[in-house]
Amino acid sequence: MNKLLISLASFLLINSLIFSQTQTGVDSSLHKATLHDCVNYALAHQPAIQQSLLDQKIVNKEINIKLSDWYPQLNLNFNFQHNFKLPTSIFQGRPVQFGVVNTSNANFTLTQTIFDRDVLLASNTSHDVRLQAKQTTTNNKINLAVNVSKAFYAVLLAQQQIKLVNEDILRLQQSYRDAYNQYKSGTVDKTDFERAKILLNNSIAEKKFDEGQLKTSTAALKNLMGYPVNEQMTITYDTTKMESEAYIDTTQSVNYENRIEYKILQTQLKLQKANLSYNYWSFLPSLSVFGTYNLQYQNDVFKNLYNVNYPSEYVGLTLSFPIFQGGKRFQEIDEASLQVQRSELDLASLRSSINVEYTQALASYKSSLSDFDAAKENLELAKDVYNTIELQYKAGVKTYLDVITAETDLRTTEVNYSNSLYQLLSSKLDVEKALGTVRY
Repeated sequence: MNKLLISLASFLLINSLIFSQTQTGVDSSLHKATLHDCVNYALAHQPAIQQSLLDQKIVNKEINIKLSDWYPQLNLNFNFQHNFKLPTSIFQGRPVQFGVVNTSNANFTLTQTIFDRDVLLASNTSHDVRLQAKQTTTNNKINLAVNVSKAFYAVLLAQQQIKLVNEDILRLQQSYRDAYNQYKSGTVDKTDFERAKILLNNSIAEKKFDEGQLKTSTAALKNLMGYPVNEQMTITYDTTKMESEAYIDTTQSVNYENRIEYKILQTQLKLQKANLSYNYWSFLPSLSVFGTYNLQYQNDVFKNLYNVNYPSEYVGLTLSFPIFQGGKRFQEIDEASLQVQRSELDLASLRSSINVEYTQALASYKSSLSDFDAAKENLELAKDVYNTIELQYKAGVKTYLDVITAETDLRTTEVNYSNSLYQLLSSKLDVEKALGTVRY
């Protein structure tokens, strides 16, 4: 019975490991990855994002290093001295040697900062410095997400182009067979199937070009995601869902506070004002307390040096006040004040740039939306025209030139529809980025 339970447990364990490895393989290879999957993968694996996260940790450590100066500082100094010749001093007009051959001392010094402008600045700005590092990471994530999304759409567009040209090749192959059969039956001359062959060859050549574009677009997407070059990646999408997600409220107004770039400049302005206060504090003294305990050993015989200790101890107060520094502090205050003014102007300039960016993005989106609506309607019309003319050609009512024209119109409208859809999605991203509604 025990052997049976052990065998069953082993079987379940092995299967669970295999399943776990399979799941890991799926995650790492991104089979049937959506846009959401690609963005999340990029945020987790893109070196630039990893560097930003490391920068946050480095900033945090730097702050902790500066804040550690607020804590008591304990130091130990040890000294041993052997005198080959004892020092001489004049006593009552006569030279007298004094001291011992061997001396040694150790002193423990404890200092505590009460006021110092450097540690005060670190304490007052620690939150904003951490926030600035975090905001920089957020900005990098937003830019990466937008770029990955656009690259994702470029891959989809290349895939759609290949799909369309494949459909076109199937139509042309059928059209070529129909024209050839009619030629054989004597209904039409050979120019019809020759034209069909020319169009078919052109579509096959176009497919080769589109396949090259797909490889290029996929490589660009992988690069943005930090995805292994040799790993397989398959993306999936729902055209109907993409159409519904392409629409956005065009009545929204800009809120500068939503833009991460604006938040970064606001934080920078706070730090500049803190730096201005720091320079004003240069007129204040630095104050600290200290205490020292000395262990002192003296003996002419080295082996007996540490037998007897002659200790001493004391406490004190250190007040450091710079009186005159050649006007340096006034110049530093003026410089810090100018930096504050410059940061305020940076905010004003950014507000203007955001307005221009949003206006341009919104105009581009509205234009793309108009193009998409027209392309969508034209596609339905072109399909209907092509199907009607093809039937009329088979019935002998229309010439093959009419079929070629209808085929060309259909192919053009299909391409226009695909291009307009992905252009609309890309324009939507630009509007959302300008509004500051992209969150990561």
